[in-house]
Amino acid sequence: ENQPTRTLCREDGRLSRMTQVHDLAVLGGGPAGYATALRAAQLGLDVALVEERELGGTCLHRGCVPTKAWLQAAKTRTTVAKADRLGIGAILTGVDAAKVRGFADSLVSGLHRGLTGLIRSRGIRVVPERGRLVVDAEGPALDVDGELLRARNVVLATGSAPVTLGLPTDGERILTSEHALRLERLPGRAVILGGGVIGVEFASLWRDLGVDVVLVEARPHLLPNEDPDLVAVLERRLRARGVDLRLGAKAEGIVRDGDQVRLELPDETVTADVALIAVGRRPVTDGLGLEDAGVALTPTGHVSVTRELATTAAGVFAVGDLVAGSQLAHRGYAHGIFLAEHLTHLAGGRPIRPRPPEDRDIPRITYSSPQLASVGLTREQAAATGGCEISDFDLRGNARALMLTPGDRDAGLVRVVRRPDGPIVGVHAIGDDIAELIAEGTLMVGWQATPDDVKELIHPHPSLSEALAEANLALAGSALHMHT
Repeated sequence: ENQPTRTLCREDGRLSRMTQVHDLAVLGGGPAGYATALRAAQLGLDVALVEERELGGTCLHRGCVPTKAWLQAAKTRTTVAKADRLGIGAILTGVDAAKVRGFADSLVSGLHRGLTGLIRSRGIRVVPERGRLVVDAEGPALDVDGELLRARNVVLATGSAPVTLGLPTDGERILTSEHALRLERLPGRAVILGGGVIGVEFASLWRDLGVDVVLVEARPHLLPNEDPDLVAVLERRLRARGVDLRLGAKAEGIVRDGDQVRLELPDETVTADVALIAVGRRPVTDGLGLEDAGVALTPTGHVSVTRELATTAAGVFAVGDLVAGSQLAHRGYAHGIFLAEHLTHLAGGRPIRPRPPEDRDIPRITYSSPQLASVGLTREQAAATGGCEISDFDLRGNARALMLTPGDRDAGLVRVVRRPDGPIVGVHAIGDDIAELIAEGTLMVGWQATPDDVKELIHPHPSLSEALAEANLALAGSALHMHT
């Protein structure tokens, strides 16, 4: 192939004038990018990973991990506040936001060190620079600081960034989620624009940390991709805790006025100490040279890909948030693992052809209080595509759920959706600590199990998992703790 195969980098990781042709070059070191690199290296491919910021991407440093650390702190405060219901004397003295941020930072730092060591141990060459895609007569490459890093295949994994709707975010009063995670002092009152996962999680954690919260959503309900019946439980629980939900209200503008912000709604003005813009995230494709390289984008700005994640440019693939669908770290992992195995298979190094991940098989979790977790089709989706049967188990009949929600009237709900006399196609749950339950639901949906297939599995008592077992038993015609 007349490709040079000389050294790529100096000891500091920067490119030298000599170029090595790698089996694979990955642009972006977030979950999708580093998963691709790790699995490819594990399979024996020679891999280069180009990342101008920290390995781990938004998820580790500015998203999933620090947000969940703040949510855990908020949960702890709520537990202390409710301790008397359990017969425990406890005094709640306040919240030190700087220490909560320090707790989150310590988690991020430790995980980052572990990830860096893992990538080094796999022999992956890390290039700490900004990269740009180039496709020429010799094939795909990454332009890194004026030098071409060539590879037989290139994977785009640059992730996503917050959508701001053109609003003047300043990091002090008008915030994105990334700004909100860096606060060292909690606001007294916050307004959140957007009722998706990010908006709901911040509304929940800020309220549980003592902040007055107004959550504004233009649509009639929160979390539009989730089962409406479970969303109704979430909305009731949020309102009961004092979150002011303004649903079906379209914001007309946000302005900063000294130490306050004003959110203009059609019939009123909402004032607060801070405003969080949480209306979603957009794929990061600007400045990557995609158009010149022949990579097509969709009308939404995502990279257009085939089922095997190939772009319209030969030898170039895309993974994670660049691909339209749920913006989830574990979806990025699934993309990366598949693609590494797919490319190895095409090169003759792996006999088994891997199956591309399907979005319907990927679980979703909103880590609010209560948590909402789901996988597969909702009742409405299943009914519109072949019909369904559903079984609901009210968590007020589950001993473990009642221990976790002392005094709350809405303990939660577990719902199993199946085709008529067929496989399970959806599992949905809402309740405290319910997130861990969805892994079993993912197995059921992914394996296309029927209720009869899994009805004999034994679940420990008392546990939340019994709720999923009971809902499934009802579909199998042998409910134990349910009226049928």
